[in-house]
Amino acid sequence: MLRKTLNISTSPHINSGRSTEQIMKNVVWALLPVVFFSIYSFGLNALLVIGTATFASVLTEHVLCKLSKKKTTVGDYSAVITGLLLGLTLPPSFPLWMAFIGGIIGIALGKYIFGGLGYNVFNPALVARAVLQAAFPVAITTWHPAFLTDRFSTVASSVFTWPFMEPKFDVISGATPLSAFKFDGVTTSTVELALGQISGSAGETSAVIIIIGGLYLIARNMMNWRIPAAILLSAFVLSGVLFLINSEIYPSPWFMLFSGGLMLGAVFMATDMVSSPITPLGLWVYGAIIGILTIVIRVWGGLSEGVMYSILLANAISPHIDSVIKNRVYGTKRKMKAA
Repeated sequence: MLRKTLNISTSPHINSGRSTEQIMKNVVWALLPVVFFSIYSFGLNALLVIGTATFASVLTEHVLCKLSKKKTTVGDYSAVITGLLLGLTLPPSFPLWMAFIGGIIGIALGKYIFGGLGYNVFNPALVARAVLQAAFPVAITTWHPAFLTDRFSTVASSVFTWPFMEPKFDVISGATPLSAFKFDGVTTSTVELALGQISGSAGETSAVIIIIGGLYLIARNMMNWRIPAAILLSAFVLSGVLFLINSEIYPSPWFMLFSGGLMLGAVFMATDMVSSPITPLGLWVYGAIIGILTIVIRVWGGLSEGVMYSILLANAISPHIDSVIKNRVYGTKRKMKAA
């Protein structure tokens, strides 16, 4: 007699068939043009800093898995993404030993302590960046000029600073566009910002390349477009209103969109599937919070940049957004009347 078995399980009942490894690998591919342009802009300095942060992240992931007697998870590419993103948020002349510590912190404190991939509350790369900023404020706010003629033949002495020694910087550029606006009231050309012809963190590269990478992931349904759309739209609207109120004090909304790490954060960091909400409306709220907080910190805060703290704060309240904003159960009314 043939018996039929009815399997009852929780959703999702239909999936795309893509594994975590496949998704993460595509994120790496989308990030590579950003990395290559950063190396083109800053030369060997950016290559060494990004490479060190990535190596430290992958090594830490492997060692922690071995110490926990678990199968190594370096093959899922999540540690690679953490390292690449961390390296892109650092100045190109950042000492390698500090970048190495950042990679360890990103994986150990930002990811593994919560249970590994799929359980981290905060974006691991931004956790590492926040700790590095608190520990090494001078090194992380000292900028190296872009497009130097000898960038592929020489390396800044600060990069090879011995561990726990104070770095000495050979060539220091002027303020970043955001710092120049914040403290001197000077704005940078939107074209230069969009094409990455500026000094700053390694990832403050061409916004055009970052957008192309995001469009690639959206087209492959590996990124929810609502998050970057909500971040950029809310930042544009708030900065646009301020610009209309007083254009002599506040910069144009285009300057706010293309300067600093907003584009990189909106496309590759805030969209972390684990630390962001799951409902469509929740994603819009989450993105709007990041965009508004970024402008608030940039304009009225003590720091020139606010993307990192905005995303981390939004990560912290992401579970609460999910608990407040819930999808309507199929077959029920939007508002249930009390019996």
